[in-house]
Amino acid sequence: MKTFVFFLLILFCLAGCGDNRVFEDYKDFASKSWNVKDTASFEFQISSPEAYNIHCDIRSTLDYPYSRIFVNYTLEDSTHKVLTSKLVSSYLFDAKTGEPNGDSGLGDIYDHRFVLENRKLDAGKYFVKLQQFMRTDTLQGVIAAGVRVERINQE
Repeated sequence: MKTFVFFLLILFCLAGCGDNRVFEDYKDFASKSWNVKDTASFEFQISSPEAYNIHCDIRSTLDYPYSRIFVNYTLEDSTHKVLTSKLVSSYLFDAKTGEPNGDSGLGDIYDHRFVLENRKLDAGKYFVKLQQFMRTDTLQGVIAAGVRVERINQE
């Protein structure tokens, strides 16, 4: 019994350590490519009004043919009023060396995260849409696109 209580205490301590994440989800692309017509759509709920970072997560392989990615980002409120709509870009690979900038996952899979925006969000439901905006209709080497929303520490 003491071991079980001790295990629960450790679990609660670890669960409360430094994770400001409010939402995180991915849309997987079965063909390991992101078609220009594929919109990665996400819906999340904010319970407390405060400042948040909204990140784009891209999971790619070494088959990705460019160093950079361009993504159309749209944030809407619960009434689908557009709060933000902009083109963002990030380097997934070093332009000179070709080395991946993201964290290595399994084998040749890399996770890349970049900030879409920092903003105060009121309590309520929000929608995010991501669309690739490259010069090709089918963007090879992209396994998934995702969104991560996290509280900004206001200490």
